[in-house]
Amino acid sequence: MINAAIVGIGWWGQKIVTAVQGKSTRLRFIRGVSKEPDTVRDFTSRHGIELSTELRDVLADPRVQAVVLATPHSLHTEQILACAQAGKAVFCEKPLALTKADATRSVEACRKAGVLLGIGTNKRFWPCMRELRRVVDSGVLGRLLHVEGHYSNENTGKHFSSWRTNPGEAPAAGLTGSGIHVLDALVSYAGPARRVQAQVLSLQPQPSPLDTITVMFEFERGLSGTLAAIRSTPFYWRIHVFGSEGSAEALGENELVVRLNGKPPQRTTYEPVDSLAAEFEAFADAVAGRAAYPISGEEMIATIAAFEAVVASVKSQV
Repeated sequence: MINAAIVGIGWWGQKIVTAVQGKSTRLRFIRGVSKEPDTVRDFTSRHGIELSTELRDVLADPRVQAVVLATPHSLHTEQILACAQAGKAVFCEKPLALTKADATRSVEACRKAGVLLGIGTNKRFWPCMRELRRVVDSGVLGRLLHVEGHYSNENTGKHFSSWRTNPGEAPAAGLTGSGIHVLDALVSYAGPARRVQAQVLSLQPQPSPLDTITVMFEFERGLSGTLAAIRSTPFYWRIHVFGSEGSAEALGENELVVRLNGKPPQRTTYEPVDSLAAEFEAFADAVAGRAAYPISGEEMIATIAAFEAVVASVKSQV
């Protein structure tokens, strides 16, 4: 059992704890950090979590083997570096950083310290996404030509936090909230981006935004790609990989459609899973040395490099 600390116990931090605490046989939270302890004291008490207000408190605790960061984006890099220096494995919610340089610093610091770095990309653990990976890796689609994705939801308006309205923390409309999950998926199939062109259209500001982000990509491997995200429409997820011999499309959490040349489409629905629980099981297994972590540092850096390029492209359009 990995003893962990959770840093940041807001809406998402509480979702993480609820998915893991008392349910996982591989990881448990024994400590928590919040800058507003009175607002979360009842929650942490119910889950048996010792509460403090400073990251240094948990880094100094020899019982803590891993630290989970559910904190504002701009804090990630320095917090990861502190965890690495303390010899603690660290799991960081997305985005890993706001620039490629900072993402590289984090990956290299953890590599040098010999500690695991995990990243919050729970959509990879949806059944349809796991099966999409299997189909693509099988080669049945032929030469890959194009990848596209769309992820929209209503979370920004429903779970408003003042720091998320700051363009420095959450640039490019829905990019940090939902679009980063699509970007992670596109990079995982197509590799690093070579060229990016993005636009944001906004009709209404925070806290209940009406806006869209649309991005076109050229990837270094020669694939094209597109990304879209809307922060005010009901949940929708789609990742579609196109090849010379067919395509495979992940829809929602549990559905996959495979279309191969000369054959009728094959639509499969899978049993749902708790993707948050699954990603922390994978993290715990990697910390314990039972399995390799499924996302490489190079992929993490490539995703943030593309992220930074999207933000720069959006700013250039203003």
